[in-house]
Amino acid sequence: MANRRPKISVIGAGFVGSTCAHWAASKELGDVVLIDINGDAAKGKALDLFEASPVEGFDSNVVGGSDYALTKDSDVVVITAGLPRKPGMSRDDLLATNAKIVKECAQNVAKFSPNCVLIVVSNPLDAMCHVAMDATGFPRERVLGMAGVLDSARFRSFIAMECNVSVEDVQAFVFGGHGDTMVPMPRYVSVGGVPLTQMLPKERIDAIVDRTRKGGAEIVELLKTGSAYYAPAASAVQMVEAIVRDKKRILPCAVNLKGEYGVTGLFVGVLAKLGAKGLEGVPTLEMNAEEKDMFGKSAAAVKGLVDDMKRLGLS
Repeated sequence: MANRRPKISVIGAGFVGSTCAHWAASKELGDVVLIDINGDAAKGKALDLFEASPVEGFDSNVVGGSDYALTKDSDVVVITAGLPRKPGMSRDDLLATNAKIVKECAQNVAKFSPNCVLIVVSNPLDAMCHVAMDATGFPRERVLGMAGVLDSARFRSFIAMECNVSVEDVQAFVFGGHGDTMVPMPRYVSVGGVPLTQMLPKERIDAIVDRTRKGGAEIVELLKTGSAYYAPAASAVQMVEAIVRDKKRILPCAVNLKGEYGVTGLFVGVLAKLGAKGLEGVPTLEMNAEEKDMFGKSAAAVKGLVDDMKRLGLS
């Protein structure tokens, strides 16, 4: 990395993928490659983004296409490819379709960038991390799932709104799987250093937790024909930045646990230290009985998805 800009590849040029490319280029995190099965669309969006660089003043080369050779020797690769769940589509259908897409993407990534750090954004997130890890053979340090940063950002946004304070002064994080079983941790939330429990009554905190759990669904309901992409993309790029700039950030991510919190061999959202090597540590914190129970249920939900993939012959 010393003699060249970091190289960041984004697989999938839909709303999330193209917005990832936008954030990464505008932050000058490195040169950006946008890959999509529709190569012209990826090429067009990449060219459009590059043509914004003189106006916005960023020096990042941005290219796109369908050929994975463009991604050769990437430092970080973000996989956003996959289909959203459509009306009438069962969870098994979504699982089968996206597992096939993510497997193919991950194999191509590993072929051209065997030393990269892989960040998975595709849903169902926790299950797709398993697919990517199996397909690449990468160690756990180099396969991460983006969910916790997004869920925590939603949590922090709602807290800031409720307390009428700057989002910058809200420290909060969410554990567990991505979805209904996520585990917001209000006990560890602070606003400008003041514990949230001293600022808001329990019923308001409970309402914020509930809205956080339903954050993605709330946006889907409003958009009608799609799902969130600004915050998911920004969250993935925060992870990219921590890695390419070796920032040693402590961020909530889906990590393949090796005994931490009593879980082994499952991708579950926890706090993770991210640096140049990818995952560089899993700081553990104490949970009370209620938090342990919720975390256990979340891990069980992830195991259910992994078992479903085995049943469907996907892993």
